[in-house]
Amino acid sequence: MKKENFKKIYAIIVLIFSVIWGWIVLAYGFLLWLFIYLLNLLFRKLPIEAKDFYGPYTYTYKKIEKRELKLDIYYPKNPKYHKEKYPIVFFAHGGGWVLGFRNQRNNVSWCKFLASKGFAVVSIDYRLGISHTMNEILSDYTDALTYIKEHSDELKLDKKNIVLMGLSAGGHLSLLYYSYNTFVKNKKNIEGIKGIVAYYTPANLKHLFDKDVKSIFAKVATATTLKGFPTPNKEGEYLYFSPIFWINEDMGPVLLVHGKKDKTVPFSSSIELFKKLKEKGVKIKLLVHKTGDHAFEFENNDIQTIKILNKTVSFIRGLIKDEN
Repeated sequence: MKKENFKKIYAIIVLIFSVIWGWIVLAYGFLLWLFIYLLNLLFRKLPIEAKDFYGPYTYTYKKIEKRELKLDIYYPKNPKYHKEKYPIVFFAHGGGWVLGFRNQRNNVSWCKFLASKGFAVVSIDYRLGISHTMNEILSDYTDALTYIKEHSDELKLDKKNIVLMGLSAGGHLSLLYYSYNTFVKNKKNIEGIKGIVAYYTPANLKHLFDKDVKSIFAKVATATTLKGFPTPNKEGEYLYFSPIFWINEDMGPVLLVHGKKDKTVPFSSSIELFKKLKEKGVKIKLLVHKTGDHAFEFENNDIQTIKILNKTVSFIRGLIKDEN
């Protein structure tokens, strides 16, 4: 049975039983669906199996609120990629800012794949929006990046060659960090960053509440993290935390990747961002999976997906300068 047909049948069954036994069935039905959805999300992986890597090696980059925030580093194993210091892909997971962790299966599959292609991949945890603010999440992102720069020698990392990468909410954090810091000309924070890879990333957070966006999760997760819906009183905050507001001509190259049938983050988000980046003269490339939904690279084992994964690697390689 196709996934879409299963969803429709499941929804009909829940509605029928909710009419018979009350709306509490609808609530429990939604929670069960959400649980199944999250399990599926956490245990998917890329269609390419990678084995040529070392790691992960885990480090605590920050201690706060009686909690240790950690990052994992994966290194290339293939001798042809051996270096004194390795170019870095700094990787942030998705999950609507309220879910996810660095070493869930889908993130690990990305880290293994990229490490097998010659990069040191740094996968980070950050505090989540359920009980923390976007500013606190961004401070974790900043501190993790600062940690690997300050410890680059002992970790064999080339801090002069960093590519920021993220999936969905992680792509948002990567774009927001880089666009904001280039906009305000914070040279220390952007030092060594060669470019961005952002997969199915929300560029304007208000657009997640458009009528054509059917994802309840996207709306609830965004409102939870920003501590309110985009009412007139919150409009400024939504704009402030939208990467598209900070796009500027000083940014390095950006790769956007999106599935055209995305039901969580609208494909139009990447189109709008692409136009804004192009308008500012930023080197920009957009890769589109014509039938892909959100997180398509974990769902679609097809030629389109494989090509996009390989083009992502080529884009990252093209950013690396002065290799040692």
